[in-house]
Amino acid sequence: MARSADGETAPRSRGRRRSGEADARAQILEAASKEFLEKGYDSTSLRGIARRAEVDPALVHHYFNDKAELFAASVSSPMRPDLIVRQVLSGPRDQIGVNLVTVVLTTMESGKSAERIISIIRTALGHDFAATMLRQFITREVLKKIAEDLGAEDGELRAGAAASQIVGLFMVRYGVRVEPLASAPIEEVARRIGPVIQWHLTGYPALLDTGTADNE
Repeated sequence: MARSADGETAPRSRGRRRSGEADARAQILEAASKEFLEKGYDSTSLRGIARRAEVDPALVHHYFNDKAELFAASVSSPMRPDLIVRQVLSGPRDQIGVNLVTVVLTTMESGKSAERIISIIRTALGHDFAATMLRQFITREVLKKIAEDLGAEDGELRAGAAASQIVGLFMVRYGVRVEPLASAPIEEVARRIGPVIQWHLTGYPALLDTGTADNE
């Protein structure tokens, strides 16, 4: 409790503290955006962001659990890598590719915040740093974790190959908007692109319903 000028006890104002916390979070996000743009996703560290924001590293961890969460917040992205990985791995192993495309595109196209990451994808068309940052984020936080869970010995290579398909899909669907892929329903895109990603991650194709019976 604080005392007023006339000696009376007055309640401590909490508005300023909330404002200070909001300012600190905004300061961290601004520093993170600059670090990611200058150094790329892989080379950026939470300590480096804290140093640039002139805050204690513990304060960064107070607001953000990890680098992936901070990156998503810094670009106002709706992507939560941990949730994407969990959703994809909860389904059948032979449908991981289809499920991955479905979950990622559904996430990308839901909510106002999706507009921000789509703008980054369009920026990546003309700027190598943006393309590299996007690829590194998807590879490290989503695809590599899926490949590791599957027990692949060459998980990093598989994740990189799958990332090339995902980033390429982003560029075609959201960047240059090649039709009819740009406007195709998510289910249709997943059915066509998913088996390719499945092959990269597991080495065997997804089971497709072709509507034809097996030859006896």
